[in-house]
Order: sequence, then structure tokens, then C-alpha cells
Amino acid sequence: MYQPNNYIDSATEFTDNVEKRETIGKIFEILFLLGLLIGLFVLALLLFDIFRDGLIRFFTPGFLTENPSRFPDQGGIRPAIVSSVLLGIVVILVTVPIGVGAALYLEEYAPKTWWTTIIEINITNLAGVPSIVYGLLGLGVFNYLLGFGPALISGALTLSLLSLPVIIVTAREAIRAVPDSLRNASYGLGVTKWGTISHHVIPYAIPGILTGVIISVSRAIGDAASLIVVGAVGFLTFDPGLFQRFMALPIQIYSYITRPEAGFGNAAAATIIALLALILVLNGVAIYIRQRFSIR
Repeated sequence: MYQPNNYIDSATEFTDNVEKRETIGKIFEILFLLGLLIGLFVLALLLFDIFRDGLIRFFTPGFLTENPSRFPDQGGIRPAIVSSVLLGIVVILVTVPIGVGAALYLEEYAPKTWWTTIIEINITNLAGVPSIVYGLLGLGVFNYLLGFGPALISGALTLSLLSLPVIIVTAREAIRAVPDSLRNASYGLGVTKWGTISHHVIPYAIPGILTGVIISVSRAIGDAASLIVVGAVGFLTFDPGLFQRFMALPIQIYSYITRPEAGFGNAAAATIIALLALILVLNGVAIYIRQRFSIR
């Protein structure tokens, strides 16, 4: 027998449930927005404090072009800048071909067996390993086993190991996001597998791949723990080569902070500004290249 009251009660209950879910969603939206605003506020305070203490020292003549000094108001950070730039270049040259190649193999060529599953799980886990563990690995392999010693090449290869898992994971996600219809259309026209990958898959995935490169290189340039273990020094009076002792901007910051004189605090803040500027420049170049490929 038809009972309209039952349908009315069901509709009312459904409406109440929808309104309840919308209310809960609004509450969580406000909480997440509040958390974001708190994080941005703390970041703004840190940046304000850094720029207040270090901006004058940053624009002091010779700060970016001279060697360090034992006096807080003299000298500069040129060897640290040169070292950080060289470290970033070597990391890019090593990690991008290996990382993208590994991602292409795992996504396009590797058979889906238990062996590849173990490799994928290990790569994902390596992306979360603390940097000091990579420093210990670099110390044992590059410093002692290969005999490079505490040289810049050891630090660069250690940072490359640190960056590789992130690049592989993000590159795989970018390659996986390429529509299968694009591959099938290419195969339908008689293009080989490598031709399809090189002319269609990689160009389509490059924006996502570059995002991973930006993240990993920025992390590598700002890392200090692994470089301390490998043998980076806090005071250097010459521009290092690949097989010489080296320093880096994070190590220079650490060296300034540990000194008792008040002026070294301003020098550390100015060095942080230089590190931020270097990372922003590298990120800007990568973002520009990514946008160009996105448009194409």
C-alpha cells in the first residue's frame, strides 16, 4: 500500500544528512585554512627576521665576491656560492638522465613482476630516508671506496643519491599521467615504441618531470647534514674544483651561527638570503622551461 509519509521521512533524513556533511566539510575547510594561515604567518615572521638582520650585510660591497674572513663585518661568501652552484650543476647532470631513464624503464618497459614491485617499493621508501643516512653512504662509497676523499665530487654524488628517489617517483607519476590514447594513436600509425616514447610520452610528461627536478635540486642545495658527513668545510679561501675541498651555503650558514660574535648572526642571515635567491633563480629557470613545454 502506498505510504507517502515514509517517502517524506526518507527525503527529510537524506536532506539532513547532506546538510550535516556540508557543515562538517565547512568546518574542516575553515580548520585547514586556519592552519595554512598560521604556517604562512610563521614563515612571514621568519623571513622578516632574516631580512631585517641580513639585508644590510647582504648589500655590503664584496659580500658576494670576496673570500670569508674571521672578522664578522669583513669578507664574503664567494667560495660557498661557487661550491653550491657546482653542486647543483653536477646533481642535475647526474640525476636527470638516470632518474628519468629509470622512470621510463619502470613504466614503459619493465614487466610487472614481484621483482619490479620490490624495486618500486624500495625507491618510494628511499625518498623518505633522512639525508644524514645518504651522507654516511657517500662517506663510505665516494670518500673511501672510490678514493675521492672530502672533495666536491663526493658531496655532489652524495646529493645526487639524495635526489634520485624523488626524481624517479615524480617522473613516474608524470609518465603515468600521459593518456594511453596518445600511445595507441602513435602505435596505430606504425611508430615504434621508442619513437612513441621520445616524441610523444616524454614531451607530454616534461612539465611533471621538471617539477620533480625543481623539488629535488632545491632540497639538495639546501641540505647540510650529508655534506657535513662527507667533509665540507666551514672556511675556504679559494674557489673549489671538483676534486678539491669545498664548502656550501648551508655549511657557511652553520659556521656563522656557531660563532659567538654578534656580527656573525647578521652574516648568517645575509647568507640565508643568498641561498634563497639562488634557489629562486634555479626554480625560476626550471619553471620557465616547464611553462614553455606546457604551452607546446
